[in-house]
Amino acid sequence: MTAPSERATPFHCPYCGDEDLRPDEGGAWLCGACRRVFTVKFIGLRFPEGASK
Repeated sequence: MTAPSERATPFHCPYCGDEDLRPDEGGAWLCGACRRVFTVKFIGLRFPEGASK
């Protein structure tokens, strides 16, 4: 199994919905519209019980 990537790429700001996102320090993202800085973390995949993987 490979290690997860350092950075997940968001397509829009989770706070205001704008698409003007720029990489920031420490793997964070800066929204150009609302100026919020946030991170995205991939946890994993969950399959319904009984579903084949």
